[in-house]
Amino acid sequence: MAGTKPSYHIASIPGDGIGIEVVAAAIQVVEKLAKHLGTFDIDFTHIPWGTAYYKEHGRYVSEDALDTLRRFDATLFGAVGAPDVPDHISLWGLLLAIRGPLQLYANVRPVRTFPGTKSPLATAANGAIDWVLVRENSEGEYSGQGGRSHLHQPWETATEVAIFTRVGIERIMRFAFETARSRPRKLLTVVTKSNSMRNGMVLWDEIAAEVARDFPDVTWDKMLVDAMTVRMVTKPESLDTIVGTNLHMDILSDLAAALAGSIGVAPSSNLDPTRKNPSLFEPVHGSAFDITGKGIANPVATFWSAAEMLSWLGEKEASKQLMECVERVCAAGIVTPDLGGSSKTQEVTDAVIAEIEKLPKP
Repeated sequence: MAGTKPSYHIASIPGDGIGIEVVAAAIQVVEKLAKHLGTFDIDFTHIPWGTAYYKEHGRYVSEDALDTLRRFDATLFGAVGAPDVPDHISLWGLLLAIRGPLQLYANVRPVRTFPGTKSPLATAANGAIDWVLVRENSEGEYSGQGGRSHLHQPWETATEVAIFTRVGIERIMRFAFETARSRPRKLLTVVTKSNSMRNGMVLWDEIAAEVARDFPDVTWDKMLVDAMTVRMVTKPESLDTIVGTNLHMDILSDLAAALAGSIGVAPSSNLDPTRKNPSLFEPVHGSAFDITGKGIANPVATFWSAAEMLSWLGEKEASKQLMECVERVCAAGIVTPDLGGSSKTQEVTDAVIAEIEKLPKP
């Protein structure tokens, strides 16, 4: 019916540690935003996958996990990992069990200096950083190919096989070039290691050059990953959009968040750009069991992830307004201890809700 406002159904997977706390905070904020603006409806369905579920059922997700998630428009994810379960079991049991099969092949991590933070870099112009990092999220070094043999022998062998396919590389390169084109500077840096990884990364470079021909308006360059760490520190203004492999960008994106001021405000999107499957949005910071239950977890990364989710769903104006509310709260010094403040998670959440209540109604 004409004039009917859109309604979104979101899967909520808080997971472990502070994931439970920050997802709860984000849901409060997004529900308040939807109610206040009145331009869309949104509801969250809790899914209890995580380490507690694993200890009870012997697996991190239900057997019909993929079909379950496909019933939703998107997923808001918290964190996975616990001190008493090896990380490779928890990660492959939950997050990677979703990313790969749902073909969430584009991991996008916007990184910018946020109110309440400042870059530790003296080289950052005006103390600010503004980058978008694009990580290939479905293959590469995290393909899960390989194995172990001759266990407990002196010649015990472990192999980890990186998988690079033409289709996998081309689709992430096109996504990265399109992202660069959408930004004012139209600048892309392709991270590689083709001087020593002479097969997969050489194909990576070749396809980057092929795709670049379709984007004559985008300026691009190529940088070895080790040299890239130096460039991020010494010439941050020379970078804008950055694309790299699963492993390289896993590392560089955490470095980027730290250079921008704090990993506690860093969001991420796990996208299926074809939109055949629902995308997943999560903070970068992890389960942080050292502060779990203390009420001091920084919810900003999850607020930002939720804003990215709203934008992806088509609610770009609501997303923009949410981020402006969050920025005003941080600029006012209402921040958690990781940003040098003394506010609790709920105090930051309440302050953002108060800012939402000041927004003009459409």
